[in-house]
Amino acid sequence: SKKTTFARFIYALGIREVGEATAQALTQHFDTLQELMRADQAQLQEIEDIGPVVAQHIVKFFGQSHNREVIQALLDTGVHWDRPKPKAAQQTDSPFNHKTVVVTGTFKAFSREQLKQKLQALGAKTTNSISSRTDILLVGEKAGSKLQKAQQLGIRIIYESEWHQLLNQVVNFN
Repeated sequence: SKKTTFARFIYALGIREVGEATAQALTQHFDTLQELMRADQAQLQEIEDIGPVVAQHIVKFFGQSHNREVIQALLDTGVHWDRPKPKAAQQTDSPFNHKTVVVTGTFKAFSREQLKQKLQALGAKTTNSISSRTDILLVGEKAGSKLQKAQQLGIRIIYESEWHQLLNQVVNFN
């Protein structure tokens, strides 16, 4: 697709050690691709969860002329994304603030991408895999192995109905 998001574009570049969560963190810190491409290791390490190794991979990637040429070719063929919205103040009273959340299953009211965006707006970090670092698993219908793994690890599980209640509480509180 020629229309994407800034975070998906960064993730799709295939920068070593840059997954979806890191790409999202980069786009929350840098407003434009040009800013990101000019960033040095120190600037990159200011971002939570980006250490010296990942920062070095990012700087090295954007420092290679071939990669810059590929990026420019993609932009020239019409690949684009909407400009980022102004950064909203993070909701510190949110039950998701500073929590790592994984979304699994099918949801009636939202797509997974919409849920991830809402969670991030509420201060959560979203990832795609369950680990001991995961705080919450948000579960829709037809959940599979992620639900089983979360249960084994004792991770808090929130089902879709509880999600709606929590979301309403946060919205009504503000």
